[in-house]
This record gives sequence, C-alpha cells and structure tokens, in this order.
Amino acid sequence: MIPDDIIRKQIANTLKGTNLKIGKKYEGKVRDNYLLPGKRIIVVSDRISAFDRVLTTIPFKGQVLNQTAAFWFEKTKDIVQNHVISVPDPNVMVGRECKLLPVEMVVRNYLTGSTTTSAWHHYKNGGRNFCSNPLPDGMKKNEKFLKPIITPTTKAGKGHHDEPISPEDIVKRKLVSREMYNEMADATLRLFAKGVEHCAKQGLILVDTKYEFGLDSDGKLTVIDEIHTPDSSRFWYLKTYNACFRAGKDPDKLDKEYVRTWLAEQGFIGDGEVPEIPDDVKVEAAKRYITAYEQITGKKFEAVEGDPMERIKESLRKAGF
Repeated sequence: MIPDDIIRKQIANTLKGTNLKIGKKYEGKVRDNYLLPGKRIIVVSDRISAFDRVLTTIPFKGQVLNQTAAFWFEKTKDIVQNHVISVPDPNVMVGRECKLLPVEMVVRNYLTGSTTTSAWHHYKNGGRNFCSNPLPDGMKKNEKFLKPIITPTTKAGKGHHDEPISPEDIVKRKLVSREMYNEMADATLRLFAKGVEHCAKQGLILVDTKYEFGLDSDGKLTVIDEIHTPDSSRFWYLKTYNACFRAGKDPDKLDKEYVRTWLAEQGFIGDGEVPEIPDDVKVEAAKRYITAYEQITGKKFEAVEGDPMERIKESLRKAGF
C-alpha cells in the first residue's frame, strides 16, 4: 500500500478536469470525453460522485478506475465486444465511438442499498416487485437473491437523476427495442457471472454493478464507459460476509460506499449543498480505491505522482493525437 503521506501530498495534484485541444469535449460526472471521427478519448479524472452529484476529488482515483476498467475489458472481451482501442496513459482510454443506448443495465445479487432508489429501500417499504422482478416475503437486508436480478434505469444526463424503469416501459417508451433489450440483458448476466467468478477467487463479493452499452458503426452491441470498477460496482469482503449477515450487521465494504456513508452521517443524501470533505476522508477513500484495484486485479498499484496534465498531453501526443 502506498504511504499515507504520498496520498496526502497528491491531494494538491488531483485531476479535477481537463481542457485538451482535441476534438469536441463532453464532460461527464467523472470522465472528460473528447470526440473525434470514429473515436473517443476518455480522460478519467479524480472526481468522485455519489447521489448523482459530483462531490470532490480523490487522489489517484482516476488512475485506479481507468486501469481497473482496462483490466476487466481485456478479461471479458471474449464475452461481449467492448470499445477499447488503446490505453496510452494511466488516466486515458481511447475507444471506438458508439451510439449510446439510453438504458443503464443494473444487476444486483443481494438485497441491499442505502438510497431511496435502492432495492432495500423499496423492499422494506413493502414493495415486492422491483423493475418487474418479483421479490419473496421474509428477506433480510444484505441477503442474497436466488439469482441475480436486472433492474434497469434511464440514462440521465449530468445533473439529473437516473430513474428505475421496467423492461416493459423501456420498450413502450422506445428507448430500445425488445430484441435489443434481450440482447443487453443476456450480455449483462454473462458479464456479471464472469465478474462474480473472478472476484470470488480474489476474496471479494461482486454485490451489484451497472453496464452501459452502445452500438458500433456496424450496429453491433458494445460495452462502453467502464466495467466492474469501484465507481460502478459494490464489493464486499467474502470472508466476513456470513458472520456480518448472521449478526445483522452491514458487510465489510470495499468501494466508494465509504464516502457515501460518511456523507449520509453528516445528513447529506443528495439534496442541498455538499458538505466539505476533510483530507482524512479523502486519504482513506484513496486507500480503499487502491486496495480495490490490487485485490481485484492481483496487481500492485503503481501510483504516478505529481501533476497529471502535462503527462496526459505528452502521452496523447505520442499516441498521435
């Protein structure tokens, strides 16, 4: 693990955003996208979001996310085509430009969550059908489903909230066709099964995640954005899950829930002004992101210190951009 003092020093050099003179820029919650003919340059910043809000920056987070996504895209490319062309920099991915499908495919293996859109919130308030998934009576928080369920959401733009939606409404609203939804659902379950299998070998439970899809220039379904990262996924430690569940305690977590939980303890769950997040919380969050990378991939995290902007520009120049 990287020493705390190196992480703390990097707080002054986090990548808040970019302004490259390349193509047309589109800024997401975490990623800065630069659109070129047939390609998309994705620069992963150190911004962190929760409750559909951008909160602050976390040292080395962008590097963790980009390299974790690259690991998974390589590992799952035989299951579903993905958009990756190259990874020219620790914070940069170059991908094929795809037509975005406006549905996020959320897949869940456990009855959990802390927000008003979570499966647990729906269930504890009496809901027994979640996005067309029937749920049995008598389940407890953090209990595993009999099989993974898909709970799609609309794909909201920056500053707007994603909304749960049923497959029937997806088709009715013509977001995607029934045939395309079925293809997305099949890909989602196969990707998730691969993630669950690999994470178990690494001592982790892949609790839930989301996938974004697009169509390439030939109309072929393509996984885009990120996959199985600490931002898009929830991870628990496998070895302590059963004991925590039996005791009625929340499982030990390995994801950005740390920041989300800290904010909730301050009374912030998405509305109003974001509380100022102390450096100690940022350092701890960074350590959890780095630990996640190392445990998921089995590789040592090689932190690249200092101001990342000049390095990114040089990496892109060498890659021909």
